[in-house]
Order: sequence, then C-alpha cells, then structure tokens
Amino acid sequence: MNLPTNTALVVIDVQRAIDEAFWSRHGPRNNPAAEQAMAAVLKHWRDTKRPIFHIRHDSVNADSTYAPGAETHVFKPEVMPLSGEVVIGKAANSAFINTSLEQILRDQGIDNLVMMGVITNNSVEATVRHAGNLGFTTYLIEDACFTFAFPDYSGILRSAQDVHDMSLANVDGEYCQVIKAAQVLGV
Repeated sequence: MNLPTNTALVVIDVQRAIDEAFWSRHGPRNNPAAEQAMAAVLKHWRDTKRPIFHIRHDSVNADSTYAPGAETHVFKPEVMPLSGEVVIGKAANSAFINTSLEQILRDQGIDNLVMMGVITNNSVEATVRHAGNLGFTTYLIEDACFTFAFPDYSGILRSAQDVHDMSLANVDGEYCQVIKAAQVLGV
C-alpha cells in the first residue's frame, strides 16, 4: 500500500485496562492476534520514521479500569510509546474531542491517518467517524482492532466478531477505508 510519508499512525486506547474481566462480561473478544498485528504495524511505522500518535483513555470515573493512576491505565507492552512519540490523553470516546490531536495533525500538514486500537465499536469507530468528518483520509486496520461480545438493543447477544463486523460496516466507504495489516506491511 503506497501511503504518503507523512501519513500518521493513530493507536487508540491499547491499555492494560482492556484485559480486565469487565470488558469480556458478555463473552470473549475477537481478533486474538490483534496485538501482534498492532506491534508489526507500529514497528513498520517506526522503521519508516512516520509520525505516531498514541491515544490514551483517561477516564473521569475513578472506578474505571481506564482511570489515571490505576495499574491498568498503562499502555500494553506491544504498543508502549517510545521517547519522542506523541501521547494524547482523552476523556471522551473520540480522540478529537477536547484534545490537541486535530491541531497537531494540521500543524504538521498531516492529511492521511491509519488507525488501529480498541474497542472497535466504541473509541475506534468514534475516532474514525470524527476523522472522516474533519476531512482526513483515513484507513482502519481491521485485524489490528478488536471488540467483545455484546447484547444488541433487542437484548440478543451478538458475538464479538458480529459487533466488530457491524462497526466496520458503519464506517467503511463513508468515513474510512477498512484495510488489513498485511496491506500496510506490504506482505
């Protein structure tokens, strides 16, 4: 996949908090190899010296697994930021709400974004939609994201893969182009 050299990688909410039992209370997650895909994409981005933005969820709820100060608030080892990589904290689901993300991207002349992270149907989908609405050309790496089983509005339990696939369908073609890690890695 041929992307401009200043295409930014946006890594969303990949913190230890997501491994807590609360998130899998309705059933297991999909994409068990997502962290491996994330690590490979992140290494590729570092090797090609492209801009990287790590988004960290800073919950305002003190009891949240994502609360600042909690052991689970830290990034997962597969995507641990390196010195010089931008880390942006957020309290809403979209990484653009009440953060400096858009301004930094604009200041750096970045128009193209590649996104990955968790969970597909929450912060990932919200950030992708927002990026599309702001006019960014956005790509979402579907196998470098995951979500969990969850009941729908009617109370029917949907598998994590169903939830993931519906979230991807919500954004593909309108707010972003859904791709696979192999496309970014050129394999």
